[in-house]
Amino acid sequence: MTTLLIHRARCIATQDDANTELNDASLLLRDGRIERIIPAEENIDELLKQVDEVIDARRHVVVPGLINTHHHMVQSLTRAVPQVQNAELFSWLKGLYPIWAGLTPEMVLVSNQVAMAELLLSGCTTSSDHLYIYPNGVRLDDSIEAAHTIGMRFTATRGSMSVGESQGGLPPDRVVEKEAFILKETQRLIETYHDASFGAMTHVAVAPCSPFSVSQDLMREAAKLARAHKVRLHTHLAENDHDIAYTKEKFNCTPAQYAEDLGWVGHDVWHAHCVKLDDEGTYLFARTRTGIAHCPCSNMRLASGILPLRKMLDAGVPMGLGVDGSASNDAAHLLNEARQAMLLARVGRALDDFGCDHGPAEMTPRDALRLATRGGAEVLGRAHELGQIKPGYCADIAMFRTDTLSMAGGAVHDPVGALLLCASDNADYVVVNGRVVVRKGEIATVDMGPLIERHNQLALQLALGGR
Repeated sequence: MTTLLIHRARCIATQDDANTELNDASLLLRDGRIERIIPAEENIDELLKQVDEVIDARRHVVVPGLINTHHHMVQSLTRAVPQVQNAELFSWLKGLYPIWAGLTPEMVLVSNQVAMAELLLSGCTTSSDHLYIYPNGVRLDDSIEAAHTIGMRFTATRGSMSVGESQGGLPPDRVVEKEAFILKETQRLIETYHDASFGAMTHVAVAPCSPFSVSQDLMREAAKLARAHKVRLHTHLAENDHDIAYTKEKFNCTPAQYAEDLGWVGHDVWHAHCVKLDDEGTYLFARTRTGIAHCPCSNMRLASGILPLRKMLDAGVPMGLGVDGSASNDAAHLLNEARQAMLLARVGRALDDFGCDHGPAEMTPRDALRLATRGGAEVLGRAHELGQIKPGYCADIAMFRTDTLSMAGGAVHDPVGALLLCASDNADYVVVNGRVVVRKGEIATVDMGPLIERHNQLALQLALGGR
């Protein structure tokens, strides 16, 4: 049993049902769980002598660990590649598929640790990842090993592509897999790694890539496999206009109809993007509790469009945030993603309504923080254990300093609001499962210097091999 006391926080934003925020309160974490929230007036002098570690939080705003619901971590090797800097989704993919065909197991392991380190420093404690390309002996095991090494709570999704260019798909034939192998490998990963127990560090989900890279048969069989093993389903859907046109041409339906026909709606499903989901699809998702991973920075970077966030939330669609692939965002700072979601929702409504007066109230700082915490927990099926600072919940905590340059003049008025309105700082401390993985703004579990150096070497090697 290990104990950690977060002592006298400037503010604790619990994200509970009442949106409780406490000043000068303390948190007692024991053996990976939140044991107590201790109010300011309670004397804890004796407790201070008994715990294993005390973190002085008088200059910190404390929030539940942020939750990332969509990523392609391996893409951190291909950030800012010149030939696709100004491309939209389909041409962006076609420019990068030949490069990603050179991926190796070491590249996956190293890039995933780099991506996870960046997420952890942003206050993110739980992340999913969607690895859908497996050349040269790459396996999802490499991603899972990275998460174990760095100490991140992880939902590993076994992505796949099975329809190449010769069959009318988008990816080159050399990077697709046989569907029988995809299903067999996915089952192996679930049986080897998925842990359904409370507070598990590793989940596995089933994740054929997209309508333009897999068959309808694979989608149906993947859904059956997932439900037989009681794991979640994930894919891309309705990301941009070309995505919509492809689905209509190939399947003669809308993306929402495509998902429903194939059994890809329900409380155990979440889709990435859904920027172009129509009204019928929105209400289908709300009625069936089908989740969405909203990726505002990627949607802006690729000019995919503006998701009608407030409309979907008001309709009752479960919604989390995702940083998406590092090559379509070029960053993985989840706190900044929440800030961008807030800002994009405001300007999106103003544009839709031609300057209506609803824009600024469309998404508040606390709404955005809730998306990054409780929203993500619901989308990943972990609302009963993550996303809140609440006794019995997992001890996943992010702590941000309130006395930094970026927070100057903001935190004195509203430390929680300033967290989303001011420039996005890195976290000072991050705790995952009761373990300190970021300490005083530095990753505490791996030596980042050599890791970044090796990552850059591999990035150059990968790019050169794709020419």
